[in-house]
Amino acid sequence: MSKFKKKKGGDVPAISTASLPDIVFMLLFFFMVATVLRDNDLLIQNSLPKADQVTKLEKKDRVMFIFAGKPHERYRSKYGEGARIQLNDRLSDVSEIRNFVLAERAARNPELEKVLTTSLKVDKEVKMGLVGEIKQELRKIDALKINYTTTKGSVVD
Repeated sequence: MSKFKKKKGGDVPAISTASLPDIVFMLLFFFMVATVLRDNDLLIQNSLPKADQVTKLEKKDRVMFIFAGKPHERYRSKYGEGARIQLNDRLSDVSEIRNFVLAERAARNPELEKVLTTSLKVDKEVKMGLVGEIKQELRKIDALKINYTTTKGSVVD
């Protein structure tokens, strides 16, 4: 009969690092896809109204946004309780819409100036008086393409 021999030096083999770059790139791609960058930090409460007949805007580079709503709780001591408008990252008055739209037009390609759309993201609790003032300012500077942003759902809910 033969004898069984034990292996000598039963060390664990070294881990292969050949696939390590693949793992790193997979993680990198995952975080690139999963991360969403915000253009604006909302200073106001903005719960959008619901609508049942909505269409999606195709080209977001041709849209400028005006937000309207009550300031967040952390900003109410500074800005008050009433509804305000937000242009980019600051709360503004209706009189500042003109400068905002002109700056947005200047920042865009001159060919897109005629197709530039103003999207109003208005909280469902905002009175129509403020929306009417915003629309009057937009008429004065000939920004007549207006879009109302809503969420899809039943109006009666």
